[in-house]
Amino acid sequence: MDTAARTRRAGRKPPAMRAEKVRIDDIYVPVKRRKTLVDETVASLAESILEEGLRDPISVRQGKGRLVLVSGLHRLEACRALGEEMIDAIMVQARKF
Repeated sequence: MDTAARTRRAGRKPPAMRAEKVRIDDIYVPVKRRKTLVDETVASLAESILEEGLRDPISVRQGKGRLVLVSGLHRLEACRALGEEMIDAIMVQARKF
């Protein structure tokens, strides 16, 4: 039985994931992920973020002494292009294989 199932069975609500502010410069983007970057998408997202703000936080995990991007490369780069220093991020746990 997984943790969420045990929590429900015990009559408790599972903990809500909440975003926290992290420094953009503290986020490491793996080279393999960086290769998927599309400049047009970054520009479009930057425009949207200017108009509406960042709607969905990025996901990061704790790596060897640093934060590692899990999802949200284009959102991260759009915020960086806008000169932002901080971004909303959800901390996730990496699966162990």
